[in-house]
Amino acid sequence: MKGENKGRIWPSEKQTFVDGVSGATVHQLTSYMAHNYHPYFTDSGWYDEGRKLVFISERENSYNIYSVDLFSGEILQLTDLDLADGELGNRISVNTKTRDVYYYQGPMLRKLDLDTLQETDIYRRPDGYMKGSTSTTADGKYVITFHIEDVSGRSDDPGFQRFAIGKKGGDVSGYRQMIWELHPHSTIVKVAVDGSGSQVVHEEDYYFGHANPSPTLPNIMTFCHEGNWNVVENRIWGLDINTGDCWAIRENAPDEAIGHEYWMHDGEHIGFHGRTPNGPVYGSIRYDNTEHVEAPFTYGSTHFHSLSLDTIVGDGSAKDTYLLMWKFRGDSFEGPRVLTWHRGSFHVGRVHAHPCCSPYAPQVVYTSDPEGYGQIYLVDIPDWDDLPERTAL
Repeated sequence: MKGENKGRIWPSEKQTFVDGVSGATVHQLTSYMAHNYHPYFTDSGWYDEGRKLVFISERENSYNIYSVDLFSGEILQLTDLDLADGELGNRISVNTKTRDVYYYQGPMLRKLDLDTLQETDIYRRPDGYMKGSTSTTADGKYVITFHIEDVSGRSDDPGFQRFAIGKKGGDVSGYRQMIWELHPHSTIVKVAVDGSGSQVVHEEDYYFGHANPSPTLPNIMTFCHEGNWNVVENRIWGLDINTGDCWAIRENAPDEAIGHEYWMHDGEHIGFHGRTPNGPVYGSIRYDNTEHVEAPFTYGSTHFHSLSLDTIVGDGSAKDTYLLMWKFRGDSFEGPRVLTWHRGSFHVGRVHAHPCCSPYAPQVVYTSDPEGYGQIYLVDIPDWDDLPERTAL
Protein backbone atom coordinates (compact mmCIF):
# COMPACT_ATOMS: atom_id res chain seq x y z
CA MET A 1 0.00 0.00 0.00
CA LYS A 2 1.31 3.42 -0.98
CA GLY A 3 2.57 5.39 2.01
CA GLU A 4 3.28 2.47 4.30
CA ASN A 5 7.05 2.76 3.86
CA LYS A 6 7.32 6.48 4.58
CA GLY A 7 9.37 6.86 7.75
CA ARG A 8 10.83 3.36 7.42
CA ILE A 9 14.24 2.93 9.02
CA TRP A 10 16.78 1.01 6.97
CA PRO A 11 19.82 -0.39 8.81
CA SER A 12 23.20 1.09 8.09
CA GLU A 13 24.85 0.08 4.84
CA LYS A 14 27.98 2.06 5.67
CA GLN A 15 31.37 0.57 4.97
CA THR A 16 34.71 2.31 5.45
CA PHE A 17 37.91 1.47 3.61
CA VAL A 18 41.24 2.98 2.64
CA ASP A 19 41.69 3.84 -1.02
CA GLY A 20 44.44 1.69 -2.49
CA VAL A 21 45.82 4.47 -4.69
CA SER A 22 45.73 7.60 -2.52
CA GLY A 23 45.48 6.24 1.01
CA ALA A 24 42.41 8.43 1.64
CA THR A 25 39.64 7.14 3.90
CA VAL A 26 36.44 6.43 1.96
CA HIS A 27 33.00 5.86 3.52
CA GLN A 28 30.58 3.95 1.30
CA LEU A 29 27.14 5.08 2.50
CA THR A 30 24.89 2.76 0.44
CA SER A 31 25.22 -0.79 -0.84
CA TYR A 32 21.67 -1.81 -1.87
CA MET A 33 21.63 -3.45 -5.30
CA ALA A 34 19.88 -0.61 -7.09
CA HIS A 35 21.04 2.82 -8.17
CA ASN A 36 21.55 5.28 -5.31
CA TYR A 37 22.73 8.83 -6.03
CA HIS A 38 23.19 12.14 -4.26
CA PRO A 39 21.68 15.44 -5.49
CA TYR A 40 23.26 17.20 -8.46
CA PHE A 41 26.51 18.84 -7.43
CA THR A 42 25.06 22.38 -7.57
CA ASP A 43 22.15 21.46 -5.25
CA SER A 44 22.55 21.23 -1.50
CA GLY A 45 21.73 17.85 0.05
CA TRP A 46 23.23 18.32 3.51
CA TYR A 47 21.24 19.24 6.61
CA ASP A 48 21.44 18.99 10.42
CA GLU A 49 24.73 20.93 10.29
CA GLY A 50 26.22 18.43 7.87
CA ARG A 51 25.27 15.35 9.85
CA LYS A 52 22.74 14.07 7.30
CA LEU A 53 22.42 13.92 3.53
CA VAL A 54 19.36 13.37 1.34
CA PHE A 55 19.62 11.10 -1.68
CA ILE A 56 17.55 9.19 -4.21
CA SER A 57 17.40 5.42 -4.31
CA GLU A 58 15.72 3.09 -6.78
CA ARG A 59 15.54 0.25 -4.27
CA GLU A 60 12.46 -1.99 -4.31
CA ASN A 61 11.82 -0.93 -7.93
CA SER A 62 10.64 2.54 -6.98
CA TYR A 63 12.22 6.01 -7.08
CA ASN A 64 12.16 7.56 -3.60
CA ILE A 65 13.95 10.11 -1.45
CA TYR A 66 15.93 8.99 1.57
CA SER A 67 18.19 10.49 4.21
CA VAL A 68 21.40 8.98 5.54
CA ASP A 69 23.05 9.79 8.85
CA LEU A 70 26.69 10.25 7.86
CA PHE A 71 27.95 9.08 11.24
CA SER A 72 25.73 6.12 12.14
CA GLY A 73 24.91 5.15 8.56
CA GLU A 74 21.22 4.74 9.42
CA ILE A 75 18.90 5.44 6.47
CA LEU A 76 15.45 7.02 6.75
CA GLN A 77 12.93 6.65 3.91
CA LEU A 78 11.32 10.06 3.37
CA THR A 79 8.82 9.29 0.59
CA ASP A 80 6.79 6.38 -0.71
CA LEU A 81 6.01 7.25 -4.33
CA ASP A 82 4.59 5.30 -7.24
CA LEU A 83 7.01 5.01 -10.15
CA ALA A 84 4.04 5.52 -12.48
CA ASP A 85 3.55 8.99 -11.01
CA GLY A 86 6.78 10.18 -12.57
CA GLU A 87 10.43 9.25 -12.39
CA LEU A 88 12.43 11.35 -9.96
CA GLY A 89 15.45 13.10 -11.37
CA ASN A 90 18.39 14.05 -9.19
CA ARG A 91 17.28 17.70 -8.95
CA ILE A 92 16.22 17.57 -5.32
CA SER A 93 17.43 20.06 -2.75
CA VAL A 94 17.23 20.91 0.94
CA ASN A 95 16.13 24.19 2.50
CA THR A 96 18.07 24.29 5.77
CA LYS A 97 16.18 27.40 6.89
CA THR A 98 12.82 25.58 6.91
CA ARG A 99 14.03 21.93 7.05
CA ASP A 100 12.21 21.02 3.86
CA VAL A 101 13.13 19.03 0.76
CA TYR A 102 11.83 20.07 -2.67
CA TYR A 103 11.31 17.83 -5.66
CA TYR A 104 9.14 17.35 -8.73
CA GLN A 105 6.72 14.49 -9.14
CA GLY A 106 5.30 14.83 -12.62
CA PRO A 107 4.29 18.51 -13.07
CA MET A 108 3.95 19.16 -9.32
CA LEU A 109 6.63 20.86 -7.26
CA ARG A 110 6.36 19.35 -3.79
CA LYS A 111 7.63 20.30 -0.34
CA LEU A 112 8.57 17.57 2.11
CA ASP A 113 8.90 18.45 5.79
CA LEU A 114 11.99 16.66 7.14
CA ASP A 115 10.52 16.43 10.64
CA THR A 116 6.92 15.37 10.00
CA LEU A 117 7.44 13.87 6.50
CA GLN A 118 4.31 15.72 5.41
CA GLU A 119 4.27 16.42 1.66
CA THR A 120 2.58 19.49 0.18
CA ASP A 121 2.11 20.62 -3.41
CA ILE A 122 3.28 24.24 -3.69
CA TYR A 123 3.34 24.83 -7.46
CA ARG A 124 2.35 23.25 -10.78
CA ARG A 125 4.48 23.44 -13.90
CA PRO A 126 2.48 25.05 -16.75
CA ASP A 127 1.08 22.80 -19.45
CA GLY A 128 3.22 22.67 -22.56
CA TYR A 129 6.48 22.97 -20.61
CA MET A 130 9.00 20.50 -19.21
CA LYS A 131 12.02 20.44 -16.89
CA GLY A 132 12.48 22.02 -13.51
CA SER A 133 15.01 22.49 -10.73
CA THR A 134 14.48 22.96 -7.01
CA SER A 135 17.25 25.13 -5.57
CA THR A 136 16.31 27.54 -2.78
CA THR A 137 17.29 31.15 -2.23
CA ALA A 138 19.74 32.01 0.53
CA ASP A 139 16.99 33.36 2.81
CA GLY A 140 14.96 30.16 2.41
CA LYS A 141 11.87 32.02 1.13
CA TYR A 142 11.75 30.82 -2.47
CA VAL A 143 12.39 27.80 -4.63
CA ILE A 144 13.99 28.74 -7.94
CA THR A 145 12.82 26.60 -10.82
CA PHE A 146 12.85 26.85 -14.61
CA HIS A 147 10.74 25.50 -17.46
CA ILE A 148 11.32 24.90 -21.15
CA GLU A 149 8.69 24.84 -23.87
CA ASP A 150 7.94 21.32 -25.08
CA VAL A 151 8.90 21.54 -28.77
CA SER A 152 8.72 17.81 -29.45
CA GLY A 153 6.09 18.43 -32.14
CA ARG A 154 8.33 20.66 -34.22
CA SER A 155 10.49 17.96 -35.80
CA ASP A 156 10.06 14.46 -37.23
CA ASP A 157 13.77 13.69 -36.97
CA PRO A 158 14.12 10.37 -35.05
CA GLY A 159 17.21 11.64 -33.24
CA PHE A 160 15.30 14.69 -32.07
CA GLN A 161 12.37 12.60 -30.86
CA ARG A 162 14.71 10.34 -28.88
CA PHE A 163 16.34 13.35 -27.26
CA ALA A 164 12.99 15.05 -26.57
CA ILE A 165 11.82 12.13 -24.43
CA GLY A 166 15.11 11.90 -22.58
CA LYS A 167 16.90 9.22 -24.59
CA LYS A 168 19.90 10.98 -26.03
CA GLY A 169 21.42 7.83 -27.41
CA GLY A 170 24.47 9.80 -28.47
CA ASP A 171 22.41 11.50 -31.18
CA VAL A 172 24.09 14.86 -31.68
CA SER A 173 21.56 16.06 -34.26
CA GLY A 174 18.71 15.69 -31.77
CA TYR A 175 20.63 17.60 -29.13
CA ARG A 176 21.47 20.46 -31.48
CA GLN A 177 17.88 20.79 -32.70
CA MET A 178 16.26 20.92 -29.30
CA ILE A 179 18.90 22.74 -27.31
CA TRP A 180 20.19 25.15 -29.91
CA GLU A 181 18.39 25.43 -33.24
CA LEU A 182 14.73 25.62 -32.17
CA HIS A 183 15.19 28.19 -29.38
CA PRO A 184 12.24 27.07 -27.21
CA HIS A 185 10.60 29.56 -24.89
CA SER A 186 11.98 29.23 -21.35
CA THR A 187 11.07 30.79 -18.03
CA ILE A 188 12.68 31.15 -14.61
CA VAL A 189 10.16 31.14 -11.76
CA LYS A 190 10.47 31.91 -8.06
CA VAL A 191 8.00 29.93 -5.97
CA ALA A 192 7.16 30.91 -2.40
CA VAL A 193 7.99 27.97 -0.15
CA ASP A 194 4.81 28.54 1.87
CA GLY A 195 2.76 27.92 -1.28
CA SER A 196 1.45 31.48 -1.39
CA GLY A 197 2.32 32.10 -5.03
CA SER A 198 4.88 32.25 -7.80
CA GLN A 199 6.33 34.77 -10.22
CA VAL A 200 8.10 34.49 -13.57
CA VAL A 201 11.27 36.52 -13.08
CA HIS A 202 12.87 36.02 -16.49
CA GLU A 203 11.93 34.54 -19.87
CA GLU A 204 13.53 34.19 -23.29
CA ASP A 205 13.34 32.10 -26.44
CA TYR A 206 16.40 30.13 -25.40
CA TYR A 207 16.93 26.73 -23.80
CA PHE A 208 17.75 27.44 -20.11
CA GLY A 209 19.64 25.29 -17.67
CA HIS A 210 21.59 25.33 -14.40
CA ALA A 211 19.37 27.80 -12.53
CA ASN A 212 21.48 28.26 -9.39
CA PRO A 213 20.74 30.75 -6.59
CA SER A 214 23.65 32.19 -4.63
CA PRO A 215 24.02 30.42 -1.24
CA THR A 216 24.48 33.77 0.54
CA LEU A 217 22.80 36.52 -1.56
CA PRO A 218 18.98 36.06 -1.53
CA ASN A 219 18.30 38.02 -4.73
CA ILE A 220 21.17 36.86 -6.95
CA MET A 221 21.29 33.73 -9.10
CA THR A 222 22.93 32.39 -12.24
CA PHE A 223 21.50 30.43 -15.13
CA CYS A 224 22.87 29.32 -18.47
CA HIS A 225 22.03 29.34 -22.15
CA GLU A 226 22.30 25.70 -23.11
CA GLY A 227 23.87 24.50 -26.33
CA ASN A 228 27.32 23.53 -27.38
CA TRP A 229 29.46 25.81 -25.28
CA ASN A 230 31.28 27.18 -28.34
CA VAL A 231 28.12 28.20 -30.22
CA VAL A 232 26.03 30.02 -27.60
CA GLU A 233 26.66 33.76 -27.56
CA ASN A 234 27.30 33.45 -23.82
CA ARG A 235 26.94 30.56 -21.39
CA ILE A 236 26.79 32.09 -17.90
CA TRP A 237 24.18 34.72 -16.98
CA GLY A 238 23.42 36.58 -13.77
CA LEU A 239 19.91 37.50 -12.68
CA ASP A 240 18.49 39.65 -9.89
CA ILE A 241 15.19 37.95 -9.02
CA ASN A 242 13.86 41.11 -7.35
CA THR A 243 14.47 43.57 -10.20
CA GLY A 244 14.66 41.25 -13.21
CA ASP A 245 18.04 42.69 -14.21
CA CYS A 246 20.00 40.18 -16.32
CA TRP A 247 23.66 40.31 -17.41
CA ALA A 248 26.31 38.16 -19.05
CA ILE A 249 29.01 36.76 -16.76
CA ARG A 250 32.50 35.90 -18.05
CA GLU A 251 31.56 36.88 -21.59
CA ASN A 252 32.67 34.43 -24.27
CA ALA A 253 35.18 35.49 -26.88
CA PRO A 254 35.16 33.80 -30.32
CA ASP A 255 36.16 30.12 -30.27
CA GLU A 256 35.84 29.84 -26.50
CA ALA A 257 33.82 27.18 -24.67
CA ILE A 258 33.11 27.99 -21.02
CA GLY A 259 30.66 26.26 -18.67
CA HIS A 260 29.80 23.95 -15.76
CA GLU A 261 29.51 27.04 -13.58
CA TYR A 262 28.79 26.74 -9.86
CA TRP A 263 28.72 28.98 -6.81
CA MET A 264 31.63 28.88 -4.42
CA HIS A 265 31.04 28.85 -0.67
CA ASP A 266 31.05 32.64 -0.24
CA GLY A 267 28.06 32.95 -2.59
CA GLU A 268 29.78 35.75 -4.51
CA HIS A 269 32.29 33.93 -6.71
CA ILE A 270 31.49 31.49 -9.51
CA GLY A 271 33.77 28.67 -10.59
CA PHE A 272 33.93 27.47 -14.20
CA HIS A 273 36.10 25.59 -16.64
CA GLY A 274 36.41 25.36 -20.39
CA ARG A 275 38.61 25.82 -23.40
CA THR A 276 40.06 28.83 -25.19
CA PRO A 277 42.10 28.91 -28.43
CA ASN A 278 45.17 28.63 -26.19
CA GLY A 279 43.98 25.48 -24.42
CA PRO A 280 42.00 24.38 -21.32
CA VAL A 281 41.39 26.93 -18.55
CA TYR A 282 39.87 27.04 -15.09
CA GLY A 283 38.86 30.08 -13.14
CA SER A 284 36.49 32.04 -10.97
CA ILE A 285 34.74 35.37 -11.23
CA ARG A 286 32.57 37.48 -8.96
CA TYR A 287 28.92 37.68 -10.03
CA ASP A 288 29.40 41.36 -11.03
CA ASN A 289 32.29 40.43 -13.37
CA THR A 290 35.00 41.72 -11.03
CA GLU A 291 37.82 39.68 -9.45
CA HIS A 292 38.25 37.52 -12.54
CA VAL A 293 40.93 34.85 -12.04
CA GLU A 294 41.73 32.43 -14.83
CA ALA A 295 44.72 30.30 -15.75
CA PRO A 296 45.73 27.39 -18.01
CA PHE A 297 44.60 24.08 -16.60
CA THR A 298 46.49 20.86 -17.16
CA TYR A 299 44.68 17.56 -17.15
CA GLY A 300 40.89 17.45 -17.32
CA SER A 301 37.70 16.13 -15.78
CA THR A 302 34.03 15.97 -16.70
CA HIS A 303 32.71 17.95 -13.72
CA PHE A 304 34.39 20.11 -11.10
CA HIS A 305 33.46 21.56 -7.72
CA SER A 306 35.15 23.60 -5.00
CA LEU A 307 34.42 25.88 -2.08
CA SER A 308 37.18 28.23 -3.27
CA LEU A 309 40.16 28.07 -5.61
CA ASP A 310 42.20 26.55 -2.78
CA THR A 311 40.81 23.02 -3.19
CA ILE A 312 39.25 21.95 -6.50
CA VAL A 313 37.98 18.44 -7.16
CA GLY A 314 37.28 16.88 -10.56
CA ASP A 315 35.83 13.51 -11.49
CA GLY A 316 38.16 12.45 -14.29
CA SER A 317 36.44 10.66 -17.17
CA ALA A 318 35.17 7.26 -18.25
CA LYS A 319 38.72 6.45 -19.33
CA ASP A 320 40.42 7.98 -16.31
CA THR A 321 38.22 7.17 -13.32
CA TYR A 322 39.84 9.13 -10.51
CA LEU A 323 38.71 11.96 -8.30
CA LEU A 324 41.47 14.52 -8.85
CA MET A 325 42.45 17.63 -6.93
CA TRP A 326 44.09 20.96 -7.77
CA LYS A 327 45.07 24.11 -5.89
CA PHE A 328 45.51 27.64 -7.21
CA ARG A 329 48.91 28.89 -6.10
CA GLY A 330 50.01 32.39 -7.08
CA ASP A 331 48.99 32.62 -10.73
CA SER A 332 48.84 28.95 -11.70
CA PHE A 333 47.27 25.64 -10.72
CA GLU A 334 49.15 22.93 -8.89
CA GLY A 335 48.09 19.33 -9.49
CA PRO A 336 46.41 17.09 -10.22
CA ARG A 337 46.72 14.89 -7.16
CA VAL A 338 44.65 11.71 -6.78
CA LEU A 339 41.97 11.80 -4.07
CA THR A 340 40.45 8.39 -4.79
CA TRP A 341 39.98 5.85 -7.57
CA HIS A 342 36.19 5.97 -8.03
CA ARG A 343 36.01 3.52 -10.98
CA GLY A 344 32.73 4.97 -12.23
CA SER A 345 31.30 4.07 -15.64
CA PHE A 346 29.76 7.47 -16.55
CA HIS A 347 27.13 5.28 -18.23
CA VAL A 348 24.09 7.45 -17.46
CA GLY A 349 23.71 10.80 -15.74
CA ARG A 350 22.47 9.51 -12.42
CA VAL A 351 25.65 7.47 -11.86
CA HIS A 352 28.02 10.27 -12.88
CA ALA A 353 30.36 11.01 -10.01
CA HIS A 354 29.24 14.68 -9.70
CA PRO A 355 31.68 15.31 -6.82
CA CYS A 356 30.60 17.95 -4.32
CA CYS A 357 32.73 19.44 -1.55
CA SER A 358 31.06 19.50 1.85
CA PRO A 359 30.71 22.96 3.43
CA TYR A 360 30.82 21.28 6.86
CA ALA A 361 33.93 19.09 6.78
CA PRO A 362 36.98 18.41 4.56
CA GLN A 363 35.11 15.74 2.60
CA VAL A 364 33.78 15.14 -0.90
CA VAL A 365 30.57 13.24 -1.68
CA TYR A 366 30.30 11.42 -5.00
CA THR A 367 28.38 8.65 -6.75
CA SER A 368 29.99 5.73 -8.54
CA ASP A 369 29.08 2.29 -9.86
CA PRO A 370 32.21 0.12 -9.73
CA GLU A 371 30.09 -2.98 -9.05
CA GLY A 372 27.27 -2.19 -11.47
CA TYR A 373 24.90 -0.11 -9.34
CA GLY A 374 25.36 3.51 -8.35
CA GLN A 375 26.35 3.92 -4.72
CA ILE A 376 27.12 7.01 -2.64
CA TYR A 377 30.56 7.61 -1.20
CA LEU A 378 32.09 10.19 1.11
CA VAL A 379 35.87 10.59 1.01
CA ASP A 380 37.95 12.40 3.64
CA ILE A 381 40.42 14.88 2.12
CA PRO A 382 43.97 14.15 3.40
CA ASP A 383 46.77 16.70 3.57
CA TRP A 384 47.72 17.88 0.10
CA ASP A 385 51.30 16.65 0.39
CA ASP A 386 50.08 13.13 1.23
CA LEU A 387 48.21 12.75 -2.07
CA PRO A 388 50.02 11.10 -5.00
CA GLU A 389 50.49 13.03 -8.21
CA ARG A 390 48.38 11.74 -11.08
CA THR A 391 51.38 11.74 -13.40
CA ALA A 392 53.20 9.41 -11.01
CA LEU A 393 50.69 6.56 -11.44
